[in-house]
Amino acid sequence: MPRALVPAHTRIVNRFNKETFVFTDPVESEVLSTFDVILEKGGSGGGNAIAHIHPKAEEYFHVHKGRLMIMIDGVEHFADAGETVVVPRGKAHFFRNAGDGETHATVSFTPGQKHLRFFVNLAASTVLTPENFSPQGDPKLLAITLKLHAYRDHLYLAGPPIWVQKLMFAALAPIARLMGYRLIVGPNDDLLGTDTVLKLATEPR
Repeated sequence: MPRALVPAHTRIVNRFNKETFVFTDPVESEVLSTFDVILEKGGSGGGNAIAHIHPKAEEYFHVHKGRLMIMIDGVEHFADAGETVVVPRGKAHFFRNAGDGETHATVSFTPGQKHLRFFVNLAASTVLTPENFSPQGDPKLLAITLKLHAYRDHLYLAGPPIWVQKLMFAALAPIARLMGYRLIVGPNDDLLGTDTVLKLATEPR
């Protein structure tokens, strides 16, 4: 029986982006990956509102509260409570809170691949290794390179050809490891350790 990657309802606050990840049902599935995001006023997702693509999965944003703007290939799409926006695979996009208050949405990927594990890794790193980010919340090159190389075909930056990014990530990932950068959880690792989960759970909110 599949086990949860982290305890159900684990909340991880990315203070750089004013974004909270809520892993309500964190059981891994190759078919569907889903989690919630809560954006404060002015908050953004998608790597500090950097346009990116998911080459092998559709992404769904279902809004429960507030107003979300999803930019897809340069076109703004707005979703209010009860509405859903679909990002086709391979389309450049990012999202941000477009309301005056908090916005709450469920994010889903189909197929799931290892997106749940990827985003647990990304979210947890903002808490456990904040030194790997600039004051503005941009990840340092070697830190993000290691993640993107480990989770190949999950996320790429919009613009540069994917094959160029793959070559760059493959070349820089060993350097990142030599420099001491590590994944919180790898694509084929076991679940997060108890100590790691406790650090996330006891982080001031």
